Amino acid sequence: MRNATDFLRKEYEQMVKDELDWRIKVLNSPTGPRAVVDGEEKIILCSNNYLDLGNDRRLKEAAKKAVDLYGAGSGSVRPIAGTMTIHRELEKKIALFKGREDALYYQTGFAVNSGLIPQLVDQGDIVISDELNHGSIIDGIRLSKADRSVYRHGSVYDFEDKIREADKKGYRRILVITDGVFSMDGDIAPVKEMVKLTGKYGAMLYVDDAHGEGVLGKGKGIGAHFNIEKQIDVEVGTFSKAFGVVGGLIAGSSDLIKFAYNKSRTWLLSGSAPPPTIASCMEALNIIEKEPERVDKLWKNREQFMKGMRDLGFDTGNSQTPIIPVMIGDSGKAKEFSEILYKNGVFALPIVYPMVAKDKARIRTIMNAGHTETDLIEAINAFEKAGKQLNII
Repeated sequence: MRNATDFLRKEYEQMVKDELDWRIKVLNSPTGPRAVVDGEEKIILCSNNYLDLGNDRRLKEAAKKAVDLYGAGSGSVRPIAGTMTIHRELEKKIALFKGREDALYYQTGFAVNSGLIPQLVDQGDIVISDELNHGSIIDGIRLSKADRSVYRHGSVYDFEDKIREADKKGYRRILVITDGVFSMDGDIAPVKEMVKLTGKYGAMLYVDDAHGEGVLGKGKGIGAHFNIEKQIDVEVGTFSKAFGVVGGLIAGSSDLIKFAYNKSRTWLLSGSAPPPTIASCMEALNIIEKEPERVDKLWKNREQFMKGMRDLGFDTGNSQTPIIPVMIGDSGKAKEFSEILYKNGVFALPIVYPMVAKDKARIRTIMNAGHTETDLIEAINAFEKAGKQLNII
């Protein structure tokens, strides 16, 4: 008789053989510039906690107060009995922060892309997407019945060819989607040029700014960075990275928000986020507005670490942000490199296929505003040891 689940073990064993499996380590302390990982303190270079808010006292206090005021959870989805005063307060605050008419909070950024994209386009429409867009964008596109067109990563010329071709074919709607900051390479999408071209051809522009929130535009994201906030039709963000909490968001016109909360099934059919989470998100926005020096420190740390890597002769790819890939190439060697770093007090993960191309494995490092100069010097020294041991530098 056929074993219906035998493929699970076989496929996992093949991933282990090919050095493509995830070997999960566990934090035994709050996240931060340093944390206890599997019982040992490490310098953390693989967290998206850019502004060091994940364990901020004020976020924790806000969460505790919200539990007393609203309870641990609503017990319902947002459109039925799960919308509390605190949810709408956060959405109004997001809109003000982003300079938009309105905003909507989702449980995760993945839920935004998988739930909203299939509602914006359907059969007779086309989505034009950067080839290196995040997996959640790709899944959202696959859930739609729209045609797809993919342009070369970051290429304005190829993008213009694709949007001109789509316009000639007479699609009902053209939806252009790009990450703002690309999570594996740390480069920035040419959104300013894309705004001009989507305007020219009457296309919608959808920007997932998960790694730009709290990082670009003095913390307000890629729209503020390029001074084009109101020209992005759908601005997507997350509280799960620089803001130190969890959750996704969209910001834009009031028409967009009304459309989304009536059509987006990941929002309609998921339980509402618990009040302590929402309160922490609001406090994170407050802190970013009051303490711009956090963003400045993040970029200062980025420059120190980038200089250290380049001085040692490492290839840092096309990084333009606090995401700095240290290119290794081979997946097995990248995993070995990561283990050497770990033994020398640095937690930085290898990124391997299928998250990147098979010959583009790297150690993806991410800076934190809380890293001290000493933290980064120790980390750079660990990279030097690993690089020399594996004959990479």
